[in-house]
Amino acid sequence: MARGSLAEFAEVVHPDAVNREAVAEPPACRGRGPAAFHATAEWMRGIFDDLAWEVHETAVDGDLVVVRTTMSGRQTGTFVGYGADGRPEQAFPATGRSFATTQTHWFRVVDGKVVEHWANRDDLGTSRQLGWSPPSPAYLVRMLLATRRARRTVSP
Repeated sequence: MARGSLAEFAEVVHPDAVNREAVAEPPACRGRGPAAFHATAEWMRGIFDDLAWEVHETAVDGDLVVVRTTMSGRQTGTFVGYGADGRPEQAFPATGRSFATTQTHWFRVVDGKVVEHWANRDDLGTSRQLGWSPPSPAYLVRMLLATRRARRTVSP
C-alpha cells in the first residue's frame, strides 16, 4: 500500500478481489481486482507522506489471514471522503500533523491471492491526532472550503 506498483498488486490481488472498505473512497477504488486496490493505495499516498504499516501480529485460519498493524503517516494532502453516489461528501484539508493508530485487516486468500478485504481502524484516534476532531473554528472553515472545492472537481 505504501509503495507498491500496479504490477506488484497484480501479483498478490486476485482479478475479482473486492475491498469491503472502499465504500467511502473514490469511485476508482470501488471496483474489483488489482487496479481498484492500487487506486486505494494511490489515493492514500496522495494524502499522507511517510505512509507505513508496522505489522504486530498475523494469524491464519483456513483461507482467512488477519493482520494487526499500526498505520502511520503525515497528512500533506486533503483527505476526501466519498458518499454512496461516488461524490465528495466531506474534505479534511492537510494539517501537516503525523498520526499512528492501530488497525486490524482481514483478508480472504485463495490460491495465494487476496480475494476479499475488511478492516477495523481507529478512525477517531486518527482524526484526533490529525486535528480534525474536535475541529477549531478556523479548521471548520477550511473544511467547508475544501469540501466545496472537492465537489466542484467532480462532474455531475
